[in-house]
Amino acid sequence: MFTKFKWLSMALKNAMRNRRRSLVTLAITATGTAAALLGGGFALYTYQSLAQASARDTGHLVIAAPGHFDGIDNLPLEHGLEQPESLAQQLLARPDVKRVLPRLQFSGLISNGDKSEIFLGTGVDATQEFVVKGPFMKREAGELLDAQEANGKTAPGIVIGKGLAKILNVQPGSALTLMSTTVNGALNAADVTVTGIVSTGIADIDKRLAMVDLSTAQTLLQTKKVSTLSVYLNDLELADGTAAQLRAQHGASLDVRTWLDQAMFYKSVKSLYDRIFGFLGLIVLVIVLFSVTNTLAMAVMERTREIGTLRAMGATPGEVMRVFTLEGMALGTGGAVTGMALAGGIALFLLVAGVQMPPPPGRTDGYPLAVAVSAPMYAGAVVIVALLSACASWFISRRAAHQSVVEALSHV
Repeated sequence: MFTKFKWLSMALKNAMRNRRRSLVTLAITATGTAAALLGGGFALYTYQSLAQASARDTGHLVIAAPGHFDGIDNLPLEHGLEQPESLAQQLLARPDVKRVLPRLQFSGLISNGDKSEIFLGTGVDATQEFVVKGPFMKREAGELLDAQEANGKTAPGIVIGKGLAKILNVQPGSALTLMSTTVNGALNAADVTVTGIVSTGIADIDKRLAMVDLSTAQTLLQTKKVSTLSVYLNDLELADGTAAQLRAQHGASLDVRTWLDQAMFYKSVKSLYDRIFGFLGLIVLVIVLFSVTNTLAMAVMERTREIGTLRAMGATPGEVMRVFTLEGMALGTGGAVTGMALAGGIALFLLVAGVQMPPPPGRTDGYPLAVAVSAPMYAGAVVIVALLSACASWFISRRAAHQSVVEALSHV
């Protein structure tokens, strides 16, 4: 009886008996595996980028007063947070919290004196807001929220989207007037000076975006409340655990949501990509399976008399199937490992080359064509392809291994 090493050695030698056919099978398996890994890597990179964009925009956690997320307010800030400073200090005392940013959402009209447009404004902590936005908010012109001289007096600064700046025909230094409703329902106005123009990459948002310092927004709305506190943690993965702790600590007095609860676009894209790339991956696996099956089926037919000889020498059907199973596993594993190396090389090339994708629908900026390299995904691909190849080989060789010795020896 052969040892396990000898069985494997025999399977590897058999795999290379018809080198051209084996190499074609390896090439198909490698190409299919690389395609599946590149597709999965692209989807994974997209998920990671969208998750970072969503978390930077809203915060890893969003804390608000009960009723805020229902979106039903009779007056501005009806469900605003009272005494946000003390709550922010409590949160900053936690070791897992990095930043706590107050935000005040409001809307109204913005005018250059000749033309008025609807805006969606946010009062922010100017010292930290643009730090957390990072690469997901691009400065097009000017500076960010500095007081400027306008008409001989100091006016609060405002940062607007490039679409809104184009509509109003303004540049950094231009004077504008904000008009909004106070928390008591009265109309109020404030003069501001454009300090900077930014782009989020989304045209519809850039046509309405306006950001002012938190104190300016509170003065305009005549309140000390804020809409939400955006909590930034040391790691994105801590969001669920920290949210559960805060809910248990504060109960019904606060509404705590994670970035994922607010990331509708992320959820939609992930759901779509999971279906698209999952289906493509299934097609690739079927192609690989048929390739290995075809190769082993031809090998079994060519070696039927050899199988009969092995049986006559005392080999059991299980041992015969073991040889072919190991042969198929060797072909599948070799192709999968080659495909893994090919996918890794292409991913590295894309990273170095800096290839850019064109802007998707609804956006004004492109994004880098990059593919994430995930060790679990690569290892899983190799294991799946190897197991599928082994199962296909076992199934193909089963009939030949169980036929009678006389029938196998007389096969032509």
